[in-house]
Amino acid sequence: MTQPPRNQPQPRKQLRPTDVKRLNRDWRRRTEARLGLLVESVTQPFNMGSIIRSSAVFGVEHLWLAGNAIEPDHRNVNKTALGTERLVDWEHAGTAAEAAAAVRKEGMRLVAIELTGDAVPLHEAPLDGDVCLAVGGEDHGCSAALLAAADAVAYIPQIGRVGSLNVAVATAIALAEARRREWAAEPPTGDAR
Repeated sequence: MTQPPRNQPQPRKQLRPTDVKRLNRDWRRRTEARLGLLVESVTQPFNMGSIIRSSAVFGVEHLWLAGNAIEPDHRNVNKTALGTERLVDWEHAGTAAEAAAAVRKEGMRLVAIELTGDAVPLHEAPLDGDVCLAVGGEDHGCSAALLAAADAVAYIPQIGRVGSLNVAVATAIALAEARRREWAAEPPTGDAR
């Protein structure tokens, strides 16, 4: 009779809903920085729904809308937000300059995600502390007014043959990087499960 090898890996199992809640609670306890998001002139409901869902996942404290951004309570936004729009506080703050002023009033640094000549790679951007990321519309990105109001501009390095990302995808990447940077600065706490 042969025995299975001793070092054979155990099959992986997905976490149960209770375990997922516990895991997420552990990450929330490791998170102190305030994270905001300014969305300028994103008009497609599926993009706004995805942005809202990512905002809820990464603990965005407040969402400022500027320009002609579609509002989270639009009936078609829920198709991708899937109810998460109720988890993110938001307001339409007017123009890009007015939204930037509202962000500053909350004591947050404003970092625009855009391809500009002076932009730094996202992994080098000043994302420490309380920060608000800013993204622009599907066709033209961040307006000149928003870029002028930003404290810094960062871009997402890309090596493929496509020169840009969908605004909802870019937003999710930037939010994840802001949180990753904070979590990486803390000493490891071991396995949260």
